[in-house]
Amino acid sequence: MTRDARTQKLIVLGIDGMDSATTKRLLDEGKLPHIKRFLEHGATRQDLSMLGAHPTITPPCWTTLATGAYPGTHGITCYWRQSPESLDAVTYNIDSRNCKAEQIWNTTVEAGLKTLVWHWPGSSWPPSSDNPLLHVVDGTQPGSVNMGIAQMDWEKIVYASKETKKLRFIPHTQKAAGVGCNITDLEEVLRTQPQTDEADSEEDEMMELWWGDKAREGGEIRTYVNGLEDTEMMIGAKVGYDIIFTPLKPAEKWNSAAEDALEFTLLISAGKEKRFGLVLKNQDGIYDHVALYRSKQDAEPFVTIEKGKMVGEIIDDTTKKGKTRPSCRSYKILELAPDGTSLRLWISNALDTTNKILWHPQSLYPTIVNHVGHVPPVSLIGGEDSELVDQIFEPSWDAYNQWQADSLIYLLDHEHYDVVFSHLHNIDCAGHQIWHLAKNLEPWKHTDEKVYQALIERFYIQTDRYLGRFLPYLDEGFTILILSDHGLLVGENVPPILGEYGGLNVKVMEELGYTVMKKDKSGNAIGEVDWSKTRAVQIRSNYIYINLKGRDKHGIVDPADKYRLEEQIISDLYNYRDEATGQRVVGIALRNKDAIILGTSGPECGDIFFTVNEGFNRLHGDGLTTAKGYFGTSVTPLFIATGKGVRHGFTTDRVIRQVDVTPTISFLLGTRIPDQCEGAPIYQIFQKGL
Repeated sequence: MTRDARTQKLIVLGIDGMDSATTKRLLDEGKLPHIKRFLEHGATRQDLSMLGAHPTITPPCWTTLATGAYPGTHGITCYWRQSPESLDAVTYNIDSRNCKAEQIWNTTVEAGLKTLVWHWPGSSWPPSSDNPLLHVVDGTQPGSVNMGIAQMDWEKIVYASKETKKLRFIPHTQKAAGVGCNITDLEEVLRTQPQTDEADSEEDEMMELWWGDKAREGGEIRTYVNGLEDTEMMIGAKVGYDIIFTPLKPAEKWNSAAEDALEFTLLISAGKEKRFGLVLKNQDGIYDHVALYRSKQDAEPFVTIEKGKMVGEIIDDTTKKGKTRPSCRSYKILELAPDGTSLRLWISNALDTTNKILWHPQSLYPTIVNHVGHVPPVSLIGGEDSELVDQIFEPSWDAYNQWQADSLIYLLDHEHYDVVFSHLHNIDCAGHQIWHLAKNLEPWKHTDEKVYQALIERFYIQTDRYLGRFLPYLDEGFTILILSDHGLLVGENVPPILGEYGGLNVKVMEELGYTVMKKDKSGNAIGEVDWSKTRAVQIRSNYIYINLKGRDKHGIVDPADKYRLEEQIISDLYNYRDEATGQRVVGIALRNKDAIILGTSGPECGDIFFTVNEGFNRLHGDGLTTAKGYFGTSVTPLFIATGKGVRHGFTTDRVIRQVDVTPTISFLLGTRIPDQCEGAPIYQIFQKGL
């Protein structure tokens, strides 16, 4: 069915993790001027909110936004997919072939509208239609374009000092000891961390799990969450980086080096290849910049880095698994003593500049490289080291945001897309690094919550700048929707080991007697489930599975007892109390058939769907879309519609749901509503008389 279009051109600006409550507060404080201008031309609710789908996890919610269907219908029911073979394992899930509902971009190209889907995680890759009007860029992971397939080398911090006697390479260290160049317990770092002088190092397991090839190969991923140290909020805030300790000494045997230059050596490509650096003086005789060379015989450096400035889009060869590729990197001096006694230098991860696998058509990739530039690598380090967040993490996202805005604007202006669906991950990526540090809970007493609260605001202001780049398209007759998949909250309490979306949650289910772990002869856990005694497990964000005879490989529960066991588990979950506060931990718990009211029933969902109670949520994913947290944060996503076909300066009392976005876009563009859509158009925001 088609209808009269209210607009012919539409842009969706999706921001992962953008919380409507925080957006409203900062808007009221005058800190988001560009969003204010969008609102003057558009419509929203008074609180800017939209009810998200459940679970409040990136792939399910973006897929709901793209299909108008609930997760139980479209089948993308968490970040990971439950393994069909094992109750304690998951498989890769960010794949359009797993989506059982039609995506809206299939209908826009069907209607003759040239459509770009830019890094939409959940159900966009591989392209879901062979229509030549559909163009798709990445979408296989949520972080940044090409990060999942082009990563060649890890981030590094180089410590150069006149006191250092030997070149050392320490792969993937979570945190350097001491502060800045003054590493007070170097020997402890060297003793406790794996290290090489110039030898091999293994790929980081977390990098491979969340960003790399292993996740997409389709095999099982088995992770057990036993305690807080195993949770993503602990691990994700301490992503490792390579550390290089290198002597800093007068330059020797260079073809072209100033008389007072100081030299150092650094190691790239997992410690296998050398690069050479010179620390140089300015006209006032102060050491304030660094030049890097591939060889001491080179006449010119491949990059010169001034103190205090991040330098990006530097192409240098890197080698991974025997393959050498030209790769894009960024660099920044973190510290440089004016007298040249010490240097601390950050080097970004490296992205293969030849990899265009996830661009459809692949001609899009050279178009962007030639007219905008190479994909800039974003930093993944910082977390509990607020200096790295301030100096590296946030500035790297500034560069990426600018590149993405430049890319979309170039494609809109020169490739003449009618419809663009885009996604940006800066807030969510920062959230998993630092949001939990914005309250001084016991595990993070060493951090200052005020510092991290200020950093949260900086990422919203950064996003406002990005969104502002698209304001001119309102004057060109575009309709623009600003959306998020979920918000991010600052936790009120230390979360229970329940609802962690990355694997099997052991502790609470073990305490309740449903999950039993094997032990050795001394009574020590050996990290395996004892399936002969395990009646149920909790895996992924919100799901509990009964270990059922005839269905599961090691099933022990008779199907006749399933209903009664579910009742017992639900009762025990409601009765479970946090040991520190004595408060109830579980919010709601429903059998699969009853979870249809939340859109979380069906074969891709567990036997029981539950949420963690407000006050015990971790960031997002384990609770309801309405959950609120510390520092005025919430899980509730954002909805703003603006431009042609939309009422100006209008607020509605209507409850807006994520399933409503797809049919609203369909009505605005006059296209067919996708087949499995379960939402309804937000007709209250439409301009009258059209």
